[in-house]
Amino acid sequence: QVQLVESGGGLVQAGGSLRLSCAASGRTFRTYRMGWFRQAPGKEREIVAAIRWSGGSTSYADSVKGRFTISRDNAKNTVTLQMNSLKPEDTAVYYCAADPRGYYSINNVNGYDYWGQGTQVTVSS
Repeated sequence: QVQLVESGGGLVQAGGSLRLSCAASGRTFRTYRMGWFRQAPGKEREIVAAIRWSGGSTSYADSVKGRFTISRDNAKNTVTLQMNSLKPEDTAVYYCAADPRGYYSINNVNGYDYWGQGTQVTVSS
C-alpha cells in the first residue's frame, strides 16, 4: 500500500513557475513508476509527466514539453514536478500517482493504482 500527498499548488500569473511535490509512504516506492496527471473542469484526467523507477526515463505530454520537468528522489520517497512558463491552460487539479506493476504504457491512467488527493494550480492571464 502506498499513500501519496501532494503539495505546492497555488495561484500564479502566466509566465510564472510552481513546484509540486509528492511525498510517498511505503518501502516499495522506489520500484514504482510515478506520474503527474491533471484534470481541468469538464475535462478528462490527462497525463502530464511520468518517470520510471530509476529516474533515468521520463515522458511528457506534448503540451508541457520544454516547460515542465519531473524528477524523483528514491531515498526521500518524493517526486517533484517543476513547472515553468505556466499558461492559463495549465490550470487544473494536479494529481500524483503510482504505478506498481508497469503492465500498461507509462502514460496510461489505467496503470496507476494509487493516487494523491490533488492540489489546485491556477494560472491567471
